[in-house]
Amino acid sequence: MLRPLYVAVLMVGLSSGQAMAKTDLLTIYREAVENSADLAAAEADTLARQEALPQARAQLLPNIGAAAGAARERLEIDGVGSDRYSTHYYQASLVQPLFRAENWFNYQAAKSLSEQARVEFSATQQSLILEVAVAYFNVLRASDNLASARSEEAAFERQLEQARERFEVGLSARTDVLEALAGFDTARAARLSAQTNLDISFQALTRLTGEQYDELIGISHDLPILPPTPGDLQQWVDTAAVQNLELQASRLAIDSAAETLRSSRAGYAPTVDAFVRHSSNFGGRASASSTTGRTGSTDTDTTSIGVELNLPLFTGGATTSRVRESNFRLSQAERLSEAQLRRVVESTRNLFRTVTSSVEEVEARRQAIISANAALDATQTGYEVGTRNVVDVLEAQRNLYRAVRDYNDVRYNYIINNLDLKQAAGTLSPQDLRELSQWLNPDYDPNRDFIPPFSDEEVERMSMGGQLPESSDQSRMRRSF
Repeated sequence: MLRPLYVAVLMVGLSSGQAMAKTDLLTIYREAVENSADLAAAEADTLARQEALPQARAQLLPNIGAAAGAARERLEIDGVGSDRYSTHYYQASLVQPLFRAENWFNYQAAKSLSEQARVEFSATQQSLILEVAVAYFNVLRASDNLASARSEEAAFERQLEQARERFEVGLSARTDVLEALAGFDTARAARLSAQTNLDISFQALTRLTGEQYDELIGISHDLPILPPTPGDLQQWVDTAAVQNLELQASRLAIDSAAETLRSSRAGYAPTVDAFVRHSSNFGGRASASSTTGRTGSTDTDTTSIGVELNLPLFTGGATTSRVRESNFRLSQAERLSEAQLRRVVESTRNLFRTVTSSVEEVEARRQAIISANAALDATQTGYEVGTRNVVDVLEAQRNLYRAVRDYNDVRYNYIINNLDLKQAAGTLSPQDLRELSQWLNPDYDPNRDFIPPFSDEEVERMSMGGQLPESSDQSRMRRSF
């Protein structure tokens, strides 16, 4: 016979319209990479931060400058007279730092900062992989929950009709009708809420990609539910301690802070530069009002080559303050890295245990559907013969659909937690999405497939040997099924 759950599923499936175009996981990921505003902003930030490296390198390289000017000058000599004339000058200089410890350590700090920016951008890319997966499977979860809510509403509606029929022929009290009506109203409200949740879930994908989607390809119930590989918790923790990208970035921040401290201390050190300077001055002829007797012009060329030593003796306490600040920044970076390590270890351990336990929980939830369906079957039979009341039937129906939703929740949680574990270990990559995509089923219909397939033995266990009376409509649907 067709069990109650399958009848409701079939009714919902028959009422559904033609399937719209479906979108797969890799397509959404590709569109997210191309259109994600957060990823684009992170890339721009990374490129901007990496410019600190060439800027710091420039402080170690020669500086070449040129200048030119013109002036109108007046010369007065007591007892002689005055003169007015124009001068023009040109200057060129080349300065090569020979010893500037502060600039060298700034360059080393900039290298760490540039690498930190690259690692943090890689972490953002990893986060996008997880965000896409979470949004995608949350939509599938919401779709299954909506299908379950529709099926539950249909089941409660049939129970309401049956209660009314029994009341009309005097086989039950009006209380049964009211209880069934309350159950139907509750199921209807749950279905409306599930529809809203599905709409909201789609908006997460739109935020990531800027695109609108009608329907996604569902994932097969044949997806292997396996424990993490490797199966040793400590191996995952050790891998995370080395490869976790956020932890790597925090360690690079320590390196940068340490070099910045050295740079601050170098403020006490002398600086040595080699230089070449050349200047030319062109003097104009005396004006007509000249009383100095100056005639002609005076042109000069000066070239200087040398080495210059500068020793800072007192900077008003600024260097000392910078050293203290850098010490505090280094201490902060070390503490933040230690805190990040603890979070990574905690997260890795918790996710490993969660994924491991999910393997058995998925199967347990699946078996719970079988048991709940058998319980509903028996309760319905008892109601037909008068040993159970309608409240018992309604509660059994709720238990069945709750079991279905719990099964779907733990299945999708298993997928997301698996990816989350890989992100914590620093191994998450687009290849993980490609592997998941192998289990996507284009023929998956949430109105029909939100429950897992069962073997003949499991279906027999569902029936518990009972045989429910069926209406003509139910018989016709059973034959179609």
